[in-house]
Amino acid sequence: MPERRTVALVTLGCARNEVDSEELAGRLEADGWDLVEDASDADVAVVNTCGFVDAAKKDSVDALLEANDLKGHGRTQAVVAVGCMAERYGKDLAEALPEADGVLGFDDYADISDRLQTILNGGIHASHTPRDRRKLLPISPAERQESAAEVALPGHGPAAPVAPADLPEGLAPASGPRAPLRRRLDGAPVASVKLASGCDRRCSFCAIPSFRGSFISRRPSDVLNETRWLAEQGVKEVMLVSENNTSYGKDLGDIRLLESLLPELAEVDGIERVRVSYLQPAEMRPGLIDVLTSTPKIAPYFDLSFQHSAPGVLRAMRRFGDTDRFLELLGTIRSKAPQAGVRSNFIVGFPGETDADLAELERFLNGARLDAIGVFGYSDEEGTEAAGYENKLHEDVVAERLARVSRLAEELVSQRAEERLGETVHVLVESVDDEGVYGRGTHQAPETDGQVLLTSGAGLSVGRIVEAKVVGTEGVDLVAEPLAGSLACSEEADR
Repeated sequence: MPERRTVALVTLGCARNEVDSEELAGRLEADGWDLVEDASDADVAVVNTCGFVDAAKKDSVDALLEANDLKGHGRTQAVVAVGCMAERYGKDLAEALPEADGVLGFDDYADISDRLQTILNGGIHASHTPRDRRKLLPISPAERQESAAEVALPGHGPAAPVAPADLPEGLAPASGPRAPLRRRLDGAPVASVKLASGCDRRCSFCAIPSFRGSFISRRPSDVLNETRWLAEQGVKEVMLVSENNTSYGKDLGDIRLLESLLPELAEVDGIERVRVSYLQPAEMRPGLIDVLTSTPKIAPYFDLSFQHSAPGVLRAMRRFGDTDRFLELLGTIRSKAPQAGVRSNFIVGFPGETDADLAELERFLNGARLDAIGVFGYSDEEGTEAAGYENKLHEDVVAERLARVSRLAEELVSQRAEERLGETVHVLVESVDDEGVYGRGTHQAPETDGQVLLTSGAGLSVGRIVEAKVVGTEGVDLVAEPLAGSLACSEEADR
């Protein structure tokens, strides 16, 4: 019997990329590839790249070069780039980085096995040619669903032509007979579910719509079926991801579809927590706030993309709102759920940003009581409107403002953590080892918002949700003491 082909998937960037990697893994395993964790053990190393900002692009290039260094020293014979950076730059990336044996775009995902086999055999597959993916679907959202089958949409496309009975154990169409295959790449008790793809917003600093395309929702039945499948794999928390979850349903004829879908997801057997990410402040609705703050098992968690709070900067970004409106929104949320978690990202040093604008942003941050804050210094992104703006700030000024606001952000999230002293938090246990028992509270999303160290872990296992009292803080992280009754319930559940 010939030796089976092996492949490793190295994933960079956001949770959407993690879902895409699991789709690629499902397709490859269904076609006979063995998945391995370490690229040095793989015939082919597939690097799922990020193409959002310069730092992420550098990380992607570094990962490709690191994988390339394995060639000639072990099993690895080929390195292939996929993902957003590959989609965005295609041939240009291939020419600039000859170490990559292939640069594949989203159009190649359905045939990923054949593409990798061609490259492994020494053949050449033409590098992806970038195009504006916003032009692939109709301008009218109402007309997009009918055209979706003709466009490569990671997370939306048809499954590999394999009968369910012929699939390896633990591998199945993740959300119905026409949905992509998916293979979990880790045993974590949390997993992301793609709610939609693309974005119709035209923020002047963002290139994502050009390579991710126009906004298109997945059907509720597909999202529900995938969540049920994940629950069968042992997942306890699902996080809904897309470029803009607040637009969900607009192409399905119901802009309030998320409000009706969330309670259904919360009722999926085995799922203990549903989290929604990527919310646009300008699109928040009273009904959505109500569902997020009052539905059992739905996390009162608000990942709000503020970006700035000075009106002039926001208008230059082609965004809406201002400090007072944003503070009013946060006030509404906390009036309904005082312990709600809120995080956001901000750009400083945007073209034309004045000292007064920066002071206005600091006024907002001081009043917002955010649990987690990401701060980025502005840099030009090719193909964006802002790249052509005048009144660019000198890079030293941008760096100084980035350092200044980052220091403030660090102080503020530490203060916000201290405000939670004495609170009861529900902690999803994610690791139990010699270093301690760690998990996340309801107000904390994976990777971005800190964690909770439990002072006692007797009888606890990964995937349990434990009630605990916050007794200390370490920056953004919390230290919490499990409540006696919660530990007793966990021990009983393990029997």
